[in-house]
Amino acid sequence: MKLNEITDNEGATHSRKRVGRGIGSGKGKTGGRGVKGQKSRSGVAINGYEGGQMPLYRRLPKRGFTNVFAKDYSIVSVGRLQQAIDAGKLDASSEVDIAALIAAGVVRRAKDGVRVLGDGEVTASLKLNVAGASKSAVEKIEKAGGSVKTA
Repeated sequence: MKLNEITDNEGATHSRKRVGRGIGSGKGKTGGRGVKGQKSRSGVAINGYEGGQMPLYRRLPKRGFTNVFAKDYSIVSVGRLQQAIDAGKLDASSEVDIAALIAAGVVRRAKDGVRVLGDGEVTASLKLNVAGASKSAVEKIEKAGGSVKTA
């Protein structure tokens, strides 16, 4: 078998039907569009139009809003920090801040700051300086002999 010999099975592809090419073609005159009306003409765009009935998107209630002041934090678990320390990417002896986490590849970008969550275990004594931390994360870090400073 050669790449230039590969073809579809017989009858798998249909040739394009050319419309509006004389009455004898079977698709002449109106070209399969019926007679008159919006859909017989060019430039038709009636997606979502329900013939004057109140459309679905207007029948459904509006709910909630987007808080423009909401902070979008990069999230790091305590277990992920320990993993980075074990791999030698993060230095536990120095202060761990956003720049150190980005350099270690723990977070990709800072966004509105880094928030530490208490998923996993930590054994290293860490001096963290982050935007936020959950109660369980602070508990685990302080239990391991570290400290957390939140902005």
